[in-house]
Amino acid sequence: MLTDSQANVLRGLAGKRAAIVGMGVTNVPLIRFLASRGVQATACDKKQADSLAAEMDSLAGLDVQYLLGPGYLDSLPSFDVVYLSPGVNPGQPEIEAARAAGAAVSSEIDLVLRLSAAPVVGITGSSGKTTTTTLTGLMLREDARRFHPDRQVLVGGNIGAPLIERVLTVGADDLIVLELSSFQLKLLQISPHVAAVLNITPNHLDVHPSMDDYIWSKENIVRHQTEQDWAVFGADNEVAQTMVERAPGRTMLFSASHSVPCGAFLDGDRLVTRWSDRGEPGAGDTVVAHRSDIRIPGMHNVQNALAAIAVCSVVGAHPGAMRDAIAAFSGVEHRLEPAGEIDGVSYINDSIATTPSRAIAALEAMERPVVLIAGGYDKHLPFCEMAQLALGKVTAVALVGVTADKIERALVEAAQRAGVEPPQIIRAGAFREAVEAARGAARPGDVVLLSPACASYGLFRNFEERGRTFKQLV
Repeated sequence: MLTDSQANVLRGLAGKRAAIVGMGVTNVPLIRFLASRGVQATACDKKQADSLAAEMDSLAGLDVQYLLGPGYLDSLPSFDVVYLSPGVNPGQPEIEAARAAGAAVSSEIDLVLRLSAAPVVGITGSSGKTTTTTLTGLMLREDARRFHPDRQVLVGGNIGAPLIERVLTVGADDLIVLELSSFQLKLLQISPHVAAVLNITPNHLDVHPSMDDYIWSKENIVRHQTEQDWAVFGADNEVAQTMVERAPGRTMLFSASHSVPCGAFLDGDRLVTRWSDRGEPGAGDTVVAHRSDIRIPGMHNVQNALAAIAVCSVVGAHPGAMRDAIAAFSGVEHRLEPAGEIDGVSYINDSIATTPSRAIAALEAMERPVVLIAGGYDKHLPFCEMAQLALGKVTAVALVGVTADKIERALVEAAQRAGVEPPQIIRAGAFREAVEAARGAARPGDVVLLSPACASYGLFRNFEERGRTFKQLV
């Protein structure tokens, strides 16, 4: 049975003319949902029908109109509401024209938040989102298995399947956990009940007009919270920590470098939660797990575990359930994922590293000499810090893609500043050549690390395809 709030949202949609821009993974379920609720749905996509056969087949039998190919956005001002796919730039002139004509601009995530009868946890950050969201879901599911056997815990957003077609099945005792990107957050005028900002480092500056716009979009996850809501911030990240004073509701911190007044932190090898208002150790401290319980390498994954602990503590999860979920968690595909060992050389798939900061985290986690595979699409991010770290860890770098020149220049300049020789630099014309070159440069005891520091566009459809190709080549 629908709640009054859900019924009001659905009544407001019925009969509206809605343009759904982008027929990707997120929006096809949204189109089905809207069409089934009496919305006059029009699917808009720059691709032609022959490239969208599978998507259109999944909408067969529904009353859906199509605007495809060149000029697919021209009619947007005639619609009541425009739903954007996360990858669509909301600043395009046609979308601005629709907004000026009175159209509401929304998204699948916005509608999920408005329709959910369950508390929603939202997690964002420049890196660590997927690992933290996945681990949070596992912790809450383990807690539900032990103490709330009838509770549903749904995980979605930027990972997994869209939740719009399941949101009306959850009740007040259930939980929804969402990974949220800057693109998904930018349009929101509603915030999750529990929101986490893990860290903020430069990313997506090929799409966001400025770093300030990127930060603003990330902070939108907490901007519309109430006084009773919770926000969790990474205290080890300067930008995330500055958001604390602007948060409308209650706040928690997490840190792998120092204790916090309220939140989760690393104390020696112990992962601890603290609820004391005065920040004093004692009765308010609970040891949830030990660092040895964490199976995935790197200090950044300690931070991810602490973030998940802080979030789940707010929701009320039992420490034992959190510990067991941490101990059972072997990581997420393409994130420091072992891909095999050949002739004494380990191969690690970290294809998720689409930014220099992610590659830095991967390099910091390595305890053996590294042969690095890097390069790809240019997101207009600096490589100087990554290059500086590489001097002490990387023996050779196989470069591929349009950023190869920029990365090589950063490595050479870092070596000149340090007065040392740069790593061996190998230029490859194709990804396969880069993997073969890395194998040739590696010696027994080394690690060949795919951590490209760049997006995959121009070489692959996405980082998942790049990672799976690497594993197949290995």
